[in-house]
Amino acid sequence: MNAAADGPVVVVLAGGPGLRFRGDGHKLAQRFGSSTVLGSTLSQVVAAGLPLVVVTTSALVPLAQQVVAARDIVLVPPVDSPTREPVGVGYSIAAGVSARAQARGWLLLPGDMPLVRPETLRAVREGLRQSAVVYAQHQGRRGHPVGFSQELFTELSALSGDEGVRRLLARYPGLGIEVDDLGLHHDIDTEATLAAAREHLAATLGLVGASADAPPAF
Repeated sequence: MNAAADGPVVVVLAGGPGLRFRGDGHKLAQRFGSSTVLGSTLSQVVAAGLPLVVVTTSALVPLAQQVVAARDIVLVPPVDSPTREPVGVGYSIAAGVSARAQARGWLLLPGDMPLVRPETLRAVREGLRQSAVVYAQHQGRRGHPVGFSQELFTELSALSGDEGVRRLLARYPGLGIEVDDLGLHHDIDTEATLAAAREHLAATLGLVGASADAPPAF
């Protein structure tokens, strides 16, 4: 896919260890609908019709490959890896952006947000036609994804360690895109937030009263 011709690329960030999650296995590998947390997040991006790259570690590559091609996966070392450069969310952002350096912009989406709707992703993409920094919001509360235009490539690609994009959001006036999407606030960090996200999914699909672990068509 020609990312430069087709517009911004969604950078799905799935390289963190998920240390707050105390369940069995990595939080991104947990069952969610008929897939996993990571698989569902990637499927939402695919459903939006947007090009993507997923930044992850070797342990989660099999999950990513259930949805995306190997060419759309960027490997980063685990956070506790003894590398020369500190690994963290900033490192992952820089790796993903640099892997699609010719794109017209980038939408940053954490891999633990499987409820963000395709139309929300498309709305942020369209917002980049008006502003260099765009974010989705619901009832005035900012969420994900956050979009950056190509003019911010140098700053995004220079991020390292755990340095996220707060500095950029403080420096550049952003455009908030109001959407009817509670999913942009449902990040999965703990067993409790996973249960809440499963309940939200069941309610959305009309499965209230069904098991939160039930695998509906998704």
